[in-house]
Amino acid sequence: MLKNIFLEVKKKFETAIGVLRKEKITIDPDDPAAVDQYAKVMKTVREKSGLFSESQRIQYTIQTRTQDILDARNYLLTLKEIRIRRGLTDELGAEAMMMDALEKVEKEIKKPLMRNDKKGMALFFWQNLIRSIRRFKSFVFRKIDNIISYKIRLGIQREDLPKYEEQLEQKIAKAQLGELKKEALEAMETQKK
Repeated sequence: MLKNIFLEVKKKFETAIGVLRKEKITIDPDDPAAVDQYAKVMKTVREKSGLFSESQRIQYTIQTRTQDILDARNYLLTLKEIRIRRGLTDELGAEAMMMDALEKVEKEIKKPLMRNDKKGMALFFWQNLIRSIRRFKSFVFRKIDNIISYKIRLGIQREDLPKYEEQLEQKIAKAQLGELKKEALEAMETQKK
């Protein structure tokens, strides 16, 4: 079994090296074209090698780490831990909103909210939805003077997910190119001495 795992990893590594040998990579994190080209090369490497993208890695981590968690509080705390370990930010303040909603629901049902409690989870969902609508309304009312026409949208549309994944891949590619450039410059300095 261990031999098969090793052979599988070796095959993926050789496939990745084969793709990288054929491609020319410009190491310039400040050049958008170089970052875009690097991101495309790395995407090709992942696809041909059968490796996860960053978003797929996060999704897999969430699924494996939370599958045995029964209560909603530990589930949310585990999601927060995963987010922090991955270096992701909660720009919308969703975690705080979810924990507040969880507090209200648990106070109302007078016990910890379990993930398989359909009634409690429905109440939790509605608490979050109502809070999101209120937050959105206050935002709209503050900005209404500046807006001539607007379209109300709650959350992220499913069709926009590939765009967000592409933006994430671009940011990762830029960071990786920055690291490659730094390491290459350090190696050149070492060779000069």
